Amino acid sequence: MRTFDVGETVTRRDMYRGRVWSAQAMRVIADTDEALVTACVPGAEVRWASLYAKARDDDDRSVRTSAFDAMATGEWELAPGVWQDTEVLLWKPPRAWFSVNAFFAPDRAGAHRLRNWYVNFEHPTRRAADGFDTFDLTVDLVVAPDLSTLQWKDEDEYAHVRRLGIVTDTEHRAVELARAQVLAMLEQREGPFAEADRWAAWRWDASWPVPSLPPGKSG
Repeated sequence: MRTFDVGETVTRRDMYRGRVWSAQAMRVIADTDEALVTACVPGAEVRWASLYAKARDDDDRSVRTSAFDAMATGEWELAPGVWQDTEVLLWKPPRAWFSVNAFFAPDRAGAHRLRNWYVNFEHPTRRAADGFDTFDLTVDLVVAPDLSTLQWKDEDEYAHVRRLGIVTDTEHRAVELARAQVLAMLEQREGPFAEADRWAAWRWDASWPVPSLPPGKSG
């Protein structure tokens, strides 16, 4: 598969049993042997499973549980939406069961700042002509901007999707190995954590339009 060009619009898709669960328009920051780096800003086009979209809009975790129940049965429809509130810089090694995300948001004075690091545990990347496919495995790790503290997130939902069979025992073992790998990266300041200050200084290229999804190809 070809290398993506800097500035190119690509689609990040979560795929479950051959169907799109979510799709997000992003722009390429870098594409090297080490990692594919992409970014998203408020206003970028997304598509979500409709129940998951409702859960995000309403901030209702009970609806998120219903969304995972629908995923397990294969009965969901996609709803259009836009990315809101944060800018995201995503670092994804080609064979890793995780991605490292840097979330940026205005501080109280309105200045652009790194809000937190966010490690998303997910399938290794499968490239497509217009982007890349993965699958979010629910559990996450939130890390302070200065790397001083960390907190595991959504362990309850992870247990639920395991009970539903969405995350298999094989995938669970891969996640456990990935957790250890990420903790080692943090301790040894490897990957993007080796250049935390440079990442914190990142800015969206103002000449780039907000990315949109290609019509009819994202679910």
